[in-house]
Formats: sequence, C-alpha cells, structure tokens
Amino acid sequence: MIDTRTVTDSLTELLATATEQAVGKGRRPDNAARLAHYYIVYFITRTTTGAPFSDLNEDAELTYQVTSVSGPDPDDPTSFGTQNQLQWLDDAARRAVLGRNPATGAWLHPMTIPGARVTGRRAAGEQGESPDPGDAIMSSAQRFTFTVSSP
Repeated sequence: MIDTRTVTDSLTELLATATEQAVGKGRRPDNAARLAHYYIVYFITRTTTGAPFSDLNEDAELTYQVTSVSGPDPDDPTSFGTQNQLQWLDDAARRAVLGRNPATGAWLHPMTIPGARVTGRRAAGEQGESPDPGDAIMSSAQRFTFTVSSP
C-alpha cells in the first residue's frame, strides 16, 4: 500500500529544494509572516488500483494542488504582491515538478518515496489567479497528478 503522507512529504521536499521557497502542507508555512512568497500544498484526491487477484492497491494516482502566494515584502508593509511575482512562482513550481533532462528524459528533481516510485507526473489543471487588494496578496493554484507504484 502506498501511503499518501509519504507522497505529500516528497512533493513538499521537492518544491522546497528545487524552488528555494517555503512550503506549507495544507496551510501557510509557519514563518509565512516573514515571507513575501511561499507555496501551500493541498492533497486533493487519490485513486488506487492493484493486481486483480491480490488487490494489494500497489498503484495509485494522487492529485495535489500547489497554491502560489505572493504578498507584500515583510520589510516594506506598503508593498504589494504582483502578478509578475506570482507567475514567477507558478513557473518555478511547474519546472520543479515537470522539468526533465532533455538528454536523458529523467526528471530534473526526483521524488523519493519509501516503498514506492513515481512512474508519471502531469499537470492536472490550473485554477487561475486571485488578487486580494485588501491584503496586497495574490495567489494562484495549479494541480499536478502523480502516478506511483510499489516496487
């Protein structure tokens, strides 16, 4: 059986390492008040399958939402998050999750999941941007689906 938590942990680590931005699981990162940019990873859905006779649920497809948040600079409370900053965050997340080495086809940023391996990754839709002028914060959401198998 593939544990959802381990896939969530791996995706969170991949984003944090590849983008060098803070990432929260299901909520803003603990230090978000001191950050101008960060990501929030939300688990959306899971489908499991397995061998027809053993039904071990050894394969799974998990979909996550990655919300990019761009806000005011903590050192300048009169500043605002911008669309340019937000799109930079979105692009960085997309490259981190979907980027491949053109020579080998290997993922640029591997996902390490104990007892499982990622066999596929794909974009699963983008929800678009939503500015909040009152808070000077902009956010956007994109979804990614991961196909995971037990060895």
